[in-house]
Amino acid sequence: MDAFAALPDLASRAFGGGVVHANDEFFAAADHLVTAEPPVHSPRTFGHKGQVYDGWETRRRREPGSDVAIVRLGAPGVIRGVDVDTAFFTGNFPPYASIDGLSVRGYPSAADLVAAEWVPLVPKSPLNGDSRNLFAVADERRFTHVRLTIHPDGGVARLRVHGVVVPDPALLPDVFDVAAAAHGAAVTECSDMFYGHPEKMLMPGLAQHMGDGWETSRRRDDGNDWVVVRLAAPALISLADLDTTHFKGNAPGWAALSGRSGDSDWFEILPRVALTPDTPHRFRVDPGREATHVRLDIFPDGGMARLRLHGRARPGFLDEQFRRRSS
Repeated sequence: MDAFAALPDLASRAFGGGVVHANDEFFAAADHLVTAEPPVHSPRTFGHKGQVYDGWETRRRREPGSDVAIVRLGAPGVIRGVDVDTAFFTGNFPPYASIDGLSVRGYPSAADLVAAEWVPLVPKSPLNGDSRNLFAVADERRFTHVRLTIHPDGGVARLRVHGVVVPDPALLPDVFDVAAAAHGAAVTECSDMFYGHPEKMLMPGLAQHMGDGWETSRRRDDGNDWVVVRLAAPALISLADLDTTHFKGNAPGWAALSGRSGDSDWFEILPRVALTPDTPHRFRVDPGREATHVRLDIFPDGGMARLRLHGRARPGFLDEQFRRRSS
């Protein structure tokens, strides 16, 4: 499996991604392409247009051409690779696909996007049916949209666009959640992720259920579990939100936050505090020092739905990132 597949899916509906144009959706809607959940399938489940598919499926072409879907990335950024997932499409998957990218400001119409000049990211490449088809991308520029072209027709279950988030600083307030995945934060280290990956804590919105968060196995020693988050930008943190929503019999008993700048020693942001099950906990903090990374320690183990760290980013840091990736 290519390493880029572990990076966030910039096109995911969880980030606010969406399909803004598709030339054909006869058998199944293109909106399925950006669904965050894995595709599912119920054989011999028929609607008025045939077998029901959890994906995008176009009609059989009887003339030359290809079918196209344009996706607005929920989190614009540098694309490291794409996954054209043809799960459950066997005799009806496209034999080839290509991917192009576009970077635009604002909210262009579908007609404007169709007429735009796109940048090739993945050339016309063969696909396998009922498979994840992974393609690395080498372009280092920031993109806001991708175009999936299938040659000539057929069905694709999901389009995953994995990469590194590069937010537009002009669209961020002075104080924002510097631990948000949608702003470019990421988990770098973790002691345990037996029941749930810690990246889930950094996702937008409220947790939908207990599985939509970070949860460790039960500890049988004297230690504790922890996770390290690289912030979206070096920042002075002023508010910490530790949310145990949905975790009732398995919430941590206590938690603490510490920070560091680069490779410096850890310093205290929030001393060890007691936590309550199924509760958002908000704490004013004033560490007096800028942090590039934050470590969350939970005692001794358990689950955390969301981690929010609101702070003021180092002036000019995000602007420089944006300029470098937009050239």
